[in-house]
Amino acid sequence: MSGISGPSTAPDDRLIDAEEDLVPTPPVAAARRTLRAHPALLLLGIVLAALNMRAALAGVSPLLGEISDHFHLAATATSLVTTIPLVFMGVASPLAPKLARRFGTEAVLLAALVLLCGGILLRVAPPVVTLFVGGAFVGTAIAWLNVLMPGLVKRDFPDRAAAMTAVYSTAMIIGATASAAAAVPLENALGGWRGSLASWALLAAVAALLWVPQAVIARRGIRHGQPAATPARTTTAPVGSKATADPDASRLSRTPLAWQITLFMGSQSLVAYVVIAWLPTVFTDNGMSKSTAGLIFAYSTLLQGVGSFVVPLLAGRMRQQRMLAVGVASLMACGVVGLLVSPTGGAWLWATLLGIGQGGALGLALTMMVLRARDAHTAARLSGMAQTWGYLLAAAGPLVLGAVHQVTDGWTLPLLLLLGVCVGLAALGLGAGRNLKV
Repeated sequence: MSGISGPSTAPDDRLIDAEEDLVPTPPVAAARRTLRAHPALLLLGIVLAALNMRAALAGVSPLLGEISDHFHLAATATSLVTTIPLVFMGVASPLAPKLARRFGTEAVLLAALVLLCGGILLRVAPPVVTLFVGGAFVGTAIAWLNVLMPGLVKRDFPDRAAAMTAVYSTAMIIGATASAAAAVPLENALGGWRGSLASWALLAAVAALLWVPQAVIARRGIRHGQPAATPARTTTAPVGSKATADPDASRLSRTPLAWQITLFMGSQSLVAYVVIAWLPTVFTDNGMSKSTAGLIFAYSTLLQGVGSFVVPLLAGRMRQQRMLAVGVASLMACGVVGLLVSPTGGAWLWATLLGIGQGGALGLALTMMVLRARDAHTAARLSGMAQTWGYLLAAAGPLVLGAVHQVTDGWTLPLLLLLGVCVGLAALGLGAGRNLKV
């Protein structure tokens, strides 16, 4: 998920598009007014797309052992199954606004769902290389969905942006929870891990089909060879003036507060994706059955919804969010300590602490992008910076901890390193949670 800015109050032909400082051309705006005449179709499309935004990732973790055994992969190579999608989630994020400007948000969102479907199927093709290439396609598709979805929600439901954000965020968590919980049962029912992973291509295909008419209608407004949107600032200032120079990106990169928020986003993502990659394996390596480990992992994923809903509400009522940041980091740290002390004995409790802490940290990271920004445009730029660098930082987590696990043949040192990240997250939150603006 990317940053959240306030609901738009601009007319239809002035709506900011795709988390960029863009407005659609008049023909595209007219086409989108046609789409808004069918809000139920828009809502269903958003929910189905959101269900796909984590399912293809969460369903892999309970099956990593089988995938590793099938291809005879070492722990470091196995970690690439979850690391490669994260790398491409960071690398591909900046492409989404550029593609949306040229082809339209709806068309790019449809392309993302088609790419996601193809990536899921490619991941289960026989050669081992396709496992990683398919993961790159999956990460690219999810990156585009991450960037486009919040802007689409705020654009098409400007008076209900907060409620719709809650709807699609909840759908995202439901998709991840269902994928994690169903991974092992689907494996048993469909004859192996390939059938389990491939089954989620059906959900992506259904979502893509629902976006076909929306993409077609929106594309009718794009003249041949013309972009779908233009920079909003060119409507109020001459080209080449200071108003069109957009110094935000370079200014943010020189701002310590922006980097504190970016590293907070990256650190909490690192913890989250290490948990996605390795939590079921930690449990099974300590004697827990695979089905129970998958169920506990799904339970932890579901509880993220509690943290991601409650923490932003609390953050919005505070002048500073420093203690809130320390609180969510402490919940995750306590969960990691529990895994060190008694991995299976208190597994449900550790999963509870990790789930609520992870959801709260994500919600707080997204909220701070808005609270620390002086305006909506800065919030969008800050979101892009945090998302790109944050996912690249997060990608190192599963890979590094997998390598350490392989070298030490245990989970003590990897979990100690993860605990250190939680401590660093708290320190970053003390900086990012100050009542300052960038």
